[in-house]
Amino acid sequence: MTPIFKPYMPQDILPELENILYSGQLAYGKHGRNFETELAKFIGTPYVLTISSYNQAMLMALSILDIKPGDEVIASPVSCLASNQPFIIKGINVVWADVNPLTGCVCVDDVRSKITLRTKAIFHNHFCGFIGNVNEVNSLAKEHGLWVVDDCIEAFGSQYYGQKAGNLGADLTVFSFQTVRLPNTIDGAAISFSSQKLYEKGILVRDYGIDRKKFRTLNGEINPDCDITLEGYGATMSEINSYIGYMQMNDLPKLLEKQKENSKWWDNEIQDKAKNIKPITLVDNTQPNYWVYGVLCENKAKTLEEFRNQNWYATGVHINNNIYSIFNNSRELKGVNEFMNKFLAIPCGWWVNHSNGNSQ
Repeated sequence: MTPIFKPYMPQDILPELENILYSGQLAYGKHGRNFETELAKFIGTPYVLTISSYNQAMLMALSILDIKPGDEVIASPVSCLASNQPFIIKGINVVWADVNPLTGCVCVDDVRSKITLRTKAIFHNHFCGFIGNVNEVNSLAKEHGLWVVDDCIEAFGSQYYGQKAGNLGADLTVFSFQTVRLPNTIDGAAISFSSQKLYEKGILVRDYGIDRKKFRTLNGEINPDCDITLEGYGATMSEINSYIGYMQMNDLPKLLEKQKENSKWWDNEIQDKAKNIKPITLVDNTQPNYWVYGVLCENKAKTLEEFRNQNWYATGVHINNNIYSIFNNSRELKGVNEFMNKFLAIPCGWWVNHSNGNSQ
């Protein structure tokens, strides 16, 4: 059966990986900096940091933006649990926004209605790589003096008006490079920043609040005059993970193009199927990365079984997070319910051989 996800691993990486393993230099270093440079080129912004995991990256985002316990953030429950658990860890109140049932993207009018004096940020999730209403969300946030974090856990390489995710006007953008993403660093993440000021704060927060230029004296001892003023994390990416990610950067354009080609094939296939299945509606001027191909179906369970019987591992991918008691906010959201009752993801990744339904 063609899988919905498959880890990508570049060829010819073993010799240098062995060199790294026995080099005595395993922590963040030259390969980490090289990876960040290539990510910055790809995204189109100079302000990019690699992070050891997506969870750490999300926690860092909250620290960098000084969002504190008791503050409110507005987020979509139509997202990965990994996107929202960090709010609970930090004692932040999540206010769920409803979504457009045709796109799965947050409903801007509903976001507007949820803003209060306690609201500090909008976490704009781009579900399964499908970019949302970026300009509208960014304008709303600016109107109310709120931060915007683009949650691109599944959206690396997706585009809006020709600009790549990570460079769409949000204050911060968080990516996941976990095993089934592109690029895949086994575990890892990245944050891109809208300004040098936030970027420089991010460097400190990533490394326990330490300013490495001042942390040690000339003889290598810890400098007592180097104060620590920020909360921070041990969240730098190792040289091994960094090198694996770096070696995939040249392959990304062809992998994303293959996924786009697969989506066009699915467009034709779905058009020929029963009228009770249709592709999800794309927001104008967006280009998904087609991590998956999304459809809406009137009978989700039946359609899932039909695809699996044809050797396509269809799945709902996520479940709406507002059902979980940990968030203490389980209110009913009409658009969320309608979308989740109909959404199904079909394999569309670089490994899909659409001519025979097999994977490469």
